Amino acid sequence: MLSVTCTAPVNIAVIKYWGKRNEELILPLNDSISATLSTEHLCTTTTITASPNFTENKITLNGVEESFENKRLLRCLSEVRRRADEHDKCRKEILKWNIHVVTENNFPTAAGLASSASGYACLVYALACLYGIEKEELSAIARQGSGSACRSLYSGFVQWKKGCHDNGSDSIAIQIVPETHWPEMRILILVVNDAKKKTSSTHGMSTSVKTSELLKYRVSSCVDKNIEALTKALHDKDFELFGKITMQDSNQFHAVCLDTYPPCVYMNDISHSIVNVIHQYNKVHGEIKVAYTFDAGPNACLYLLEKDVPDVLRIINYAFPNDNVKSVEYIKGIPVDLPESGTDFDQFETYGSNLLKYLIHTKVGEGPKRIDEQ
Repeated sequence: MLSVTCTAPVNIAVIKYWGKRNEELILPLNDSISATLSTEHLCTTTTITASPNFTENKITLNGVEESFENKRLLRCLSEVRRRADEHDKCRKEILKWNIHVVTENNFPTAAGLASSASGYACLVYALACLYGIEKEELSAIARQGSGSACRSLYSGFVQWKKGCHDNGSDSIAIQIVPETHWPEMRILILVVNDAKKKTSSTHGMSTSVKTSELLKYRVSSCVDKNIEALTKALHDKDFELFGKITMQDSNQFHAVCLDTYPPCVYMNDISHSIVNVIHQYNKVHGEIKVAYTFDAGPNACLYLLEKDVPDVLRIINYAFPNDNVKSVEYIKGIPVDLPESGTDFDQFETYGSNLLKYLIHTKVGEGPKRIDEQ
């Protein structure tokens, strides 16, 4: 019997992936960029055990047994085994043993918090550790489980290159800068709803590819120049430029979703209220101090610098009052001391009470790692 346990991070895109040129191999229409979030606060943990005595493959997700006959899961398993066999990295018989997979997310699954990305990144990395190929390029395999999973295999800010080869061999993730490059960068996730979303990302983007004219324009005229500008902003630590591109790309992504027929609606009224608060905060300060982005769900991901976290949280708590604001379960992650004074409340509207479920304060972090004793 062999067993490994690994963790892998969530990533939040600042230039979005939306739409595939090849559904089977999960090859994207455009490049994308994301930040890898710290596994201290958001991660998937996966244990894979292989044994000659197992009569079948099994997978359990958050305590519930799921079907192993999942095309994407089987593709990842087959590709890791093929690679291990090709490079002669483990005993041949081990590759034939059945496996049991136990996976846990420490955050809501399928709620717009990139659970499939961390899930497949963790699965592929754990399989690679099991079969001895963990030091090889794995992002092209993880991509075949969930597209954005390829970005969760690296620390810091990561670019998924769309590639041009039909077989997908050049559609891989590369690191732009490591997590140590911009240590002041912080992320606040405002969880509006942690229920499973009505329209899956897979279904939503396939419908967009078929029906959205705006998606075609986005891919042909917008993304490449934004990738170039955002990469420069990261290298220069230019938050003004970083924040502007991040917000504009998020807005365009959701415009594409609305241009889809029938439309895919991921943001809700609370999401739009958060957008209003962020724009007002930046207007009051005369510069971009905080930037929002929304994946395929209503939850907001705010990028900001460490020095601005206390004041921004203070304004969020004012605009979205909550009965649990003093509970450790309401503001999770990195502790924050809220100031008594700061930006004038009179500049902001107050929305309804208890509209946010909880907040997560985190930072840019490392890629996957093995955590069991080897």
